[in-house]
Amino acid sequence: MTKAEPFDILIVAQAGRLTYEAVLFAASLRARAPDFAGRLVVAEPRPGPLWPKDPRIADDAARDLLADLGAHIQPFEARHFGQAYPQGNKVEALASLPEDRPFVFFDTDTLILGPLDQAKIDFARPTASMAREGTWPIPPLYGPGYGEIWRALYDRFGIAFEPTCDPAHPADHWEHYLYFNAGWFTGPCPRRFAAEMIRIMTGIRDNRPPELAAQVIYPWLDQIALPLVVAQEGGGRPGPEMAGFDGGLSCHYRAMPLFFARASDGEIEALREIAAPNKIKKVLKAHEPFKRMIYQNKGDKVRALFDQRALPPAEKVIRNRIKRAKLWMR
Repeated sequence: MTKAEPFDILIVAQAGRLTYEAVLFAASLRARAPDFAGRLVVAEPRPGPLWPKDPRIADDAARDLLADLGAHIQPFEARHFGQAYPQGNKVEALASLPEDRPFVFFDTDTLILGPLDQAKIDFARPTASMAREGTWPIPPLYGPGYGEIWRALYDRFGIAFEPTCDPAHPADHWEHYLYFNAGWFTGPCPRRFAAEMIRIMTGIRDNRPPELAAQVIYPWLDQIALPLVVAQEGGGRPGPEMAGFDGGLSCHYRAMPLFFARASDGEIEALREIAAPNKIKKVLKAHEPFKRMIYQNKGDKVRALFDQRALPPAEKVIRNRIKRAKLWMR
C-alpha cells in the first residue's frame, strides 16, 4: 500500500459512554496502526449555555490514559447544537482543527482493526461511510418521493443534484440517491467542511423545504446534510481503495452487543487483545457495558443468539432479539 499524506483523526468524547469509547478507539489505533504519524484529536465540548451540565470528560484516569495513548485533547465550543442535538458535536468539533490539514472523522464507537494510515485516501475528493440502511427519507404514500425530497435540498443550497444520482439503482429506490452513514467521513479542510455542514444543518433545521414537511429530521440531520457537503466539495461515493473503512481497517460497532452479534471471529479476537492490557482494562471496566460484554463474557451470550453467516439484514431486528434476551446495554 502507498502511505497517505499526513492527516488528523478526529473523534469526540465527553462525560459518560463516549469517554470509554474514546479510550477503546485510541487503544485500538495504537495497537493496530502503530505507525500512524498523524494526530489523534479527541475533541471535548466546553461547558456553556447549550450544555446544562458540564460535558467534559469526568474520569481523570481515562483522561490520563488517553494522553498516554498519544491522544491530543482539544476543547471546542458548541454554538449551534449542544445537548439538544449532540450529533452536532462532530461538526462543531471540526472547526477546532487546523485549517487546510486533511482529516478523517470517526464516531467514537469505532474500533480500528488495521493500518488505515496506509490506505490511499484522496482527501481532495471527500467521501463517507456506505455502511448504512435506508433510514431517511421515508416518502409519504402519496408523495413527494425520494427524488423530489432530495432535489429540493440540493436546489435550496445551490448544489448540483443530477451528478450525485447512481444510475445502477432505479429512481424510486433510496440507493439511487447519495446517502451516507456519518460514522466516518473525510475532507481536505476541517474548517471549511464544518462551515458548510453548519450552514446546511441549521438551514434544514430552521427553514426546511416544503418537500420535507412530513419528514422526521432527528436524529438524521447530520446524515441529511453530509451528502450535500460531500457533493459541494467535489466528492462522492467511496472508491474501492476506501473499502476497508467499512470493514477490515475499521469497524463502527455502534453498541458493544451489536459488535458481538455481527463481528467476525477475527474482529472479536482483535477486540479482546486490544482490551487486555491491565492499564486499558482498569479504565474500560468503569463502563458497565464494556465490563459485562468484554470482561464478564456477556458478549459471548449475545453472539450465541445469532448465526453470523445468516444475520438479519436489518439492525433493528438484531437489536430487538438482544433486548428480548435482556442483554442489551449501551
